[in-house]
Amino acid sequence: MVTRPEPDISAFLKARRAALDPAELGLPAGVNRRRVPGLRREEAAQLAGISVDYYTRIEQGRTPNISDSVLDAVARALRLTDSEYAYLRDLTLPGRRTPTTGTGTTGTTGSQQVRQGIRLLMDAMEDVPAYVCSAAMDVLAWNALGGRISYDFTALEPRERNLARLYFLHEEQSRSLYPEWEAGGEYMAATLRADVGRHPGDPALGALIADLLEHSAQFRRCWDQQHVRGLCYGVKHITHPVAGELWLHYESLPLPSDPGQTLVTFTAEPGSATDSALRLLATRATPQPVPSP
Repeated sequence: MVTRPEPDISAFLKARRAALDPAELGLPAGVNRRRVPGLRREEAAQLAGISVDYYTRIEQGRTPNISDSVLDAVARALRLTDSEYAYLRDLTLPGRRTPTTGTGTTGTTGSQQVRQGIRLLMDAMEDVPAYVCSAAMDVLAWNALGGRISYDFTALEPRERNLARLYFLHEEQSRSLYPEWEAGGEYMAATLRADVGRHPGDPALGALIADLLEHSAQFRRCWDQQHVRGLCYGVKHITHPVAGELWLHYESLPLPSDPGQTLVTFTAEPGSATDSALRLLATRATPQPVPSP
């Protein structure tokens, strides 16, 4: 049995050091002396302008009172992205954890109840697939097209309406839906890691990741990369069994009044083949009432 994972600052910083090319940072390559890729601790410390001993204690999680200025310096030295920096802040000091908007606390992924106003909004977007998911990637509500764009959420048991479980634990089906499956899996694991940093004590999120680590070798590979990404936007490529090839712009919109909940929408370029395919799918979809909580 895999125990519930906790955020690990040591593994994260080591992975970020290993991902850097010393030559690109103006450091000597030292081919004959480097046994592992990336920066050594002393080089990371040099770039951050702090002592090797202090950097080592940071990497070992032994600096509970690390200042914002030092944290900024470490982030710059390791070339952290905004999402990675937010994750580092979450790990170093709970009181400095990236705040969640709304009235919820940082220790929980929020309510599983979706407000009626959000449900009505999704229903009004008849040509736009949409659903609401939790930080643990549970799909909480959806509109007619949102329930047809990839998985038939209505036909699934509530526990199975989870994007990560469907992706990694039903791999044959998800690979048939998503041609860029490997990249999508890495993105999903990186998103979950960011959520763990924001909600380190959340039981649903911890249980999900423990389950995925235990039952999916592909998830373990993605998780061990220590990548971090926040939900944002992009283009998703789907091979739909009815509508065919779809290229959809997606937007992940956190709901400020409902901490931990995100509205995800999918739109097509006007006049494109995907736009026509979506309209065809909408006519074939049997309208389903959005399930009540």
